[in-house]
Amino acid sequence: MPAFCYRSAVAEVHTFTIKHTREDEDMKYRLLGQTGLYVSELCLGTMTYGSAGFWKVMGGLDQKAVTAQVKYAFERGVNFIDTANVYSLGQSEELVGQAIRKLGLPRDELVIATKATGVMNDLPNGLGQSRYHLMNEVNASLNRLQLDHIDLYQLHGLDPLTPLEEALETLNDLVRSGKVRYIGLCNLSAWQIMKGLAISERRSWARFASVQAYYTIAGRDLEREVLPLIRDQSLGLMVWSPLAGGLLTGKFSPEGKGPANSRRSKFDFPVVDKERAFRCVEAMRPMAAERSVSIARVALAWLLAQQPVSSVIIGAKTMKQLKDNLDATQVTLNAAELETLDEVSRLPEEYPGWMLDRQVQYRAKPPERKED
Repeated sequence: MPAFCYRSAVAEVHTFTIKHTREDEDMKYRLLGQTGLYVSELCLGTMTYGSAGFWKVMGGLDQKAVTAQVKYAFERGVNFIDTANVYSLGQSEELVGQAIRKLGLPRDELVIATKATGVMNDLPNGLGQSRYHLMNEVNASLNRLQLDHIDLYQLHGLDPLTPLEEALETLNDLVRSGKVRYIGLCNLSAWQIMKGLAISERRSWARFASVQAYYTIAGRDLEREVLPLIRDQSLGLMVWSPLAGGLLTGKFSPEGKGPANSRRSKFDFPVVDKERAFRCVEAMRPMAAERSVSIARVALAWLLAQQPVSSVIIGAKTMKQLKDNLDATQVTLNAAELETLDEVSRLPEEYPGWMLDRQVQYRAKPPERKED
């Protein structure tokens, strides 16, 4: 009998008994938390759209390339698009909005997510989560996207100067006004997420529906605190940078050599334990070779096999990359392969996790009366 584990016990208790997916060709759809809203298991990321300032290194795609990506992704069953006001300082939203309009995509078949918090200009209130900034930015995003509402509006990180109560009250007002349907957050710690949920419950305000976070086979830190919270509170999980900024494509060497025009070679982000990442790549390599697919598809398939994941955000500089990433939905890893990948990528134990694992052993099975 396998050892009882606190973290897996939490997952088991809060796993939905009904399979919340439906199929449309080769794309599956999963519920986003408790919203009742189905989103494609792969979400079209848009950080490569536009070329303003620093953001040009992410991709620098123009309108023609963006329209082609949006068209192809929609045809493949993607109904979920994630952008942000700060991506190319608004250009990404403009390009997405223009693509949707030019293609004539039906609004009721799309779930559009965007974000606010990051620096938009050099003005004193050109960033953050104050009522002033969020109200200005939601209107600006709606104008750029050419929409009358945003399906998912997310806090794009932490603003240490604005009380969470102010941000949440503003988001609640936006939901009540009809400009926003659901609210979410990005890159916060477990205690901050729980604090926000508690405030919303106490004030009867709109509640966070989703968490957007970094999570890969080479970066499983989310499993320590945030993932158990997501399961416990039935939140949706959107994963960004699922290939660790390209490191999990198998195109980089341990010595740091890789494609000259890659994003990772110009911007070494997100932070990754590279030794762990290359161990994972080598473990995935034979799995990819056996199927004649890319290592990237195997890395994405691993994420799609993690139960709390609602949608994995894929961003691409080229149509070839986009097509390859979307084909990850056709890769299914078997139990033995998942176990192999778990072993090579498992996090080292930390307190209080190892103590909790020991303590719950006492509840691992029902008590039995011993006969004399």
